[in-house]
Amino acid sequence: MSTPYLIRFVQHFVTITKHRILVCKGCFKIGLYYQGLTHDLSKYSPDEFLVGVKYYQGTRSPNNAEREDIGYSSAWLHHKGRNKHHYEYWIDYNTRGEMPGEDVLIPVEMPDRYVAEMVMDRIAASKVYKGKEYKDSDSLDYFLGGIETAPMHPNTRKKLYRYLKILAKYGEDKTCRLIKYELKHGRYIPKSKRSESD
Repeated sequence: MSTPYLIRFVQHFVTITKHRILVCKGCFKIGLYYQGLTHDLSKYSPDEFLVGVKYYQGTRSPNNAEREDIGYSSAWLHHKGRNKHHYEYWIDYNTRGEMPGEDVLIPVEMPDRYVAEMVMDRIAASKVYKGKEYKDSDSLDYFLGGIETAPMHPNTRKKLYRYLKILAKYGEDKTCRLIKYELKHGRYIPKSKRSESD
């Protein structure tokens, strides 16, 4: 028996709001206040929200269920074009002539503040969908599951992978302190210079 529409409506609203609150808290920890407050606001737009209600399951993104049903996700196409913390936002045409006669889609390197927000987004999504089973390694595991197919700029991939490995090994608090420091100082701390306590 299908869950009634009104119940799915409320459940989806609660899920995306819980996610937004967790991302906001994470962004505040790393000094990205505006990004935390505005994170994923497009999820409340009719183009995304109503699709989310229709395909709501509670254990994974409704976008995946929509893809399985119709072959693509209209909500995701809307979402990724409005939210800079998704690497898919940073895909453009290459018209420089590297491949004569063709315009090829290429990934563009993400600014560090959006990589940082992407880390907070992945942590929050893992917490929401895993619930009490959440582990700091969940975001890394999810990333590794799709690493070969993601059209992500190599530098963006390297930064994200580095942060997710640190998260898995040292936990959220240490990862957030490191990200905040690196955003503030505009540079990365090499592993040899980081103490075990940082």
